[in-house]
Amino acid sequence: MIKIIRSTHKEALERLFASRMQMGREGMETARRILEEVRKDGDAALARLAKRLDGVDLKAVGFKVSEEEIRNAAREVPREFMKALREASVNIRRVAQRQLPRPWRMANGKGVEIRQIVRPLERVACYVPGGRFPLPSTVLMSVIPAQVAGVHEIFITTPRPSHAILAAANLLGVRNVYRLGGAHAIGAFAYGTKTVPRVDKIVGPGNRYVAAAKSLVAGVCGIDFVAGPTEVAVAGSTGNPRWIAAELVAQAEHDPDALAVFITSSARLATQVQKVLDAIVKKLQVPVAQESLARQGAIIVAKDLAEVMRLVNRLAPEHLLLLDDAAKRLNEVQSAGSIFLGCWSPVAAGDYASGPNHTLPTGGAARVRGGLSSADFVKAITVQRLRPAGLARLRRTIVTLAAAEGLKAHAHSIETRFADASAAQGD
Repeated sequence: MIKIIRSTHKEALERLFASRMQMGREGMETARRILEEVRKDGDAALARLAKRLDGVDLKAVGFKVSEEEIRNAAREVPREFMKALREASVNIRRVAQRQLPRPWRMANGKGVEIRQIVRPLERVACYVPGGRFPLPSTVLMSVIPAQVAGVHEIFITTPRPSHAILAAANLLGVRNVYRLGGAHAIGAFAYGTKTVPRVDKIVGPGNRYVAAAKSLVAGVCGIDFVAGPTEVAVAGSTGNPRWIAAELVAQAEHDPDALAVFITSSARLATQVQKVLDAIVKKLQVPVAQESLARQGAIIVAKDLAEVMRLVNRLAPEHLLLLDDAAKRLNEVQSAGSIFLGCWSPVAAGDYASGPNHTLPTGGAARVRGGLSSADFVKAITVQRLRPAGLARLRRTIVTLAAAEGLKAHAHSIETRFADASAAQGD
């Protein structure tokens, strides 16, 4: 059964908040060993690891899914599923297009012109979990923003490509799909092997080992952020206990390491939700959720709504559902991956079809950024042109700051232009 914690019980709160960091440390050493094996032995290591960890014989089936297999998979899935994929992809694309950074131009004083140009990345790998549950929705959420950004080559990597995942890839026109999962997939695309291309950036959610591997290769290639086991926080003190419990179970069913927390100032509502949870888990027969809620779940009873919001910001959850009373305090939320306002905004809507991305920061990373977007797949590059009058206007400021830093050559690069121009005029 999920535990109820009073906000005055500081030790229990500390254990809850620290549990995410502990999972990260546990995954780090294992991921480090796997990455080193891939870096040293390349394809041979990938074949060993895929067989041992994923039960996939890459020598028999091949590292890469054939185009024919991708097309055939699209024919095997139900029409209703394809219809759902299309509708979701339209909504996701609309949001991604709005999020894309734009070029701009401005005058920064007379004689100084500043521009921003936007250029897409060349190659990206989209990690799609395929272990306990294949996630075709993650294909849409990672590939579509990359396409909107104009990325030249997009690769999908997943340990056991299901028909659903391949159908989603086919819908989006992606033909580069690899049978690789876990930390070894991250290593393959970060370092490159004879069979697997090295990419500029790796994006997508995964288990603790995938998240750890991404953090370890961040100096070798770009990553979006650490997106490990899912998290949800429901906050507020008024609502339907069954709906609140349903939100906790929905995210808890992803992974035994998932974090599901209800933060409320109502002790009565806390007890009601606790009672309903077990009934939902038994009805839906989701033992993973039962394990997750027992290990990582919690109902925190705070003294008032103000403390509820403070605890939300401290947790910085991946998903945050604000019940109707808490939704009125949206301006108090400083850290969350994605926010769902009111009881009719279930997190599952964002997981699939409402449009915002479901690849979101976990483990407290929401303190520094939000979710994946088309902006993650481009470089915003500044361009500047100074006219003689513009440089003359800034000359004294530049030279003074360069002198203060002891950088004589910086100052010289400015002054030599005016010395030469003055000499030319004298001639």
